[in-house]
Amino acid sequence: MSARPVMRGGLRLDGHKSRPLEHPLIRAAPPRVALLALDQGSGEDAEPLVAAGTAVRVGTRVAAGRVSSVDLHSPVSGVVRELALLPTPQGMGRCLVIDGDGRDEPDPALAPLDWQALDSADLIERLATGGIAGLGGAAFPAAAKLGLGREAGVDRLLLNGAECEPWICCDDALMRERAAQVVTGAKVMLAACGAERGTIAVEDDKPQAITALAAAIASCGDDRIEVIALPSVFPLGAEGPLIAAVTGREVPHDGLPPQVGVVCQNVGTAAAVARLVSDGMPCVSRIVTVTGSGVRRPANVEARIGTPIAELVAACDGYADDPSPRYLIAGGSLTGRALATDTAGLTKGLNCVLVATEGDLQPRGVEMPCIRCGDCATVCPAGLLPQQLHRAARSDDADGLVRLGLADCIECGCCDYVCPSAIPLTSRFRVARERRRRHEEERRRAAEARVRHERHQQRLAAESERERQAFEDARRRARGGTAPSEPRPDASRGPDTD
Repeated sequence: MSARPVMRGGLRLDGHKSRPLEHPLIRAAPPRVALLALDQGSGEDAEPLVAAGTAVRVGTRVAAGRVSSVDLHSPVSGVVRELALLPTPQGMGRCLVIDGDGRDEPDPALAPLDWQALDSADLIERLATGGIAGLGGAAFPAAAKLGLGREAGVDRLLLNGAECEPWICCDDALMRERAAQVVTGAKVMLAACGAERGTIAVEDDKPQAITALAAAIASCGDDRIEVIALPSVFPLGAEGPLIAAVTGREVPHDGLPPQVGVVCQNVGTAAAVARLVSDGMPCVSRIVTVTGSGVRRPANVEARIGTPIAELVAACDGYADDPSPRYLIAGGSLTGRALATDTAGLTKGLNCVLVATEGDLQPRGVEMPCIRCGDCATVCPAGLLPQQLHRAARSDDADGLVRLGLADCIECGCCDYVCPSAIPLTSRFRVARERRRRHEEERRRAAEARVRHERHQQRLAAESERERQAFEDARRRARGGTAPSEPRPDASRGPDTD
């Protein structure tokens, strides 16, 4: 292990992680009814492959991934009830509702994968059909990232075990209890992307995880893989800051990590890869932290994808008998989003369910005018000027937002946390980014419509010219003339002779 320089900006925060880590992992029972969201957190729906009445088993493929979505597999054995619009951790979304039969039978087509006998392209394809997603929160297809890395000729596979946000500790629990799976997954992904080295980055407030990983690496005898300790600073676990801290390479705001020679994956993703190759089981479960003062026994729970959040809380002995208001949050206290209901199903991108009371959250005061203290700029890990970005966002200054680097904002919430004027900077930036995305989409559609209109006009003009020519030819024939399409005799040549 070796120390690395800390990133710029950031915050040192109380982790609130000790209580869930007091207990071993809890394995939740398979849900009676699985609510499988077609959007698992990447922002794009998978295409359903089953209809109501279809019988499925655990691991049966039920939806096909697209560009940024992954294949989905049934987390239970039973029958598909319907495709319905239901609450999800991302909001309302289309979900496959699967009634479990209680037998939990695996699909007979599942089998271990001899990954060492496959070339990288075939291995990446098998990971894609296994529905392996980024389990750190983004849920982007892991196979797509590995494929981009292979094409770019990356030299480093970086496994993210930093888990820097308060309250979230599912990766810590995984690394403590299943370090061998993480290392096996790293070896498989090294083969898939062709990188020469693998680095598992863990914050130094996780000594048990670091020790377990070091032992697993020593046991496997693969000297390409190392574990390094990083300072416990939020948001060091974000992809860009982590790559910069480990490698010293800056990912361009309009670029991807493979452009600087790195493929970044979550340690949970690596463990899912290990399960796929060892027993053939696709990604049908994950570990999620269920925590907060609103839960009787905070814990890390291994649960099937599609398990209703209410059942996750029940696995932790239910809600606490606290009369104060409860706030249900998908994710941590800084980057998480409010949940309107606990009926939503667990997704691959959901790493924490925070059942918070008022004492768990930093109270937000009444918003006041910016006093230009500069605290937000001091803590910004992207090196931005949030106060100036805020002015541009409030005035809808598109050019100013581009010039000031809105695209570089990682929406970590550091600026919100330190703002003495209680300005909701991150949410304003998120709205400005969405507004800009809509404007760009409208501009793109307008350009496409203009091209379609111009092509349509060209077709109409061509058809009109053909009709005019046909009319002229017909009129000449009617007058006894010769149509232009027929060759005319050349008077200058005289009569033809043999």
